[in-house]
Amino acid sequence: MRATFLSPPPGLAPLTEFRLEEVGGAQGLFTLISTDQPDVRLFLLDAASYVPEYRPRFSAAQREVLGADVPDALLFVVANPGTGGTTVNLAAPIVLDPATGQCAQLILEGDYPLRAPLAQAA
Repeated sequence: MRATFLSPPPGLAPLTEFRLEEVGGAQGLFTLISTDQPDVRLFLLDAASYVPEYRPRFSAAQREVLGADVPDALLFVVANPGTGGTTVNLAAPIVLDPATGQCAQLILEGDYPLRAPLAQAA
């Protein structure tokens, strides 16, 4: 699936064009790969599958980023695998409109951790 960021994700400027691909055999795990620089990729987890209680609060301005509320928007968290276990970024989820492929990484206000251990985040 094509994923076009409305503005470059933090730390990945100027990249905005990506492919979202599900990792075979790992339901809800995806790679987000730059179409311009294929060596640039992120691991994403479907928030509904891996952190079902995660209910980020978006501001009105953030909800407008994709052009009003998108009822079937997909919500992802960035996963950071490491030797001590996988962490997820709950402070900056990625929201994708599957109908248009437009997406945004939204920086949340409040007490959302950047590196929540996956077991604790769930």
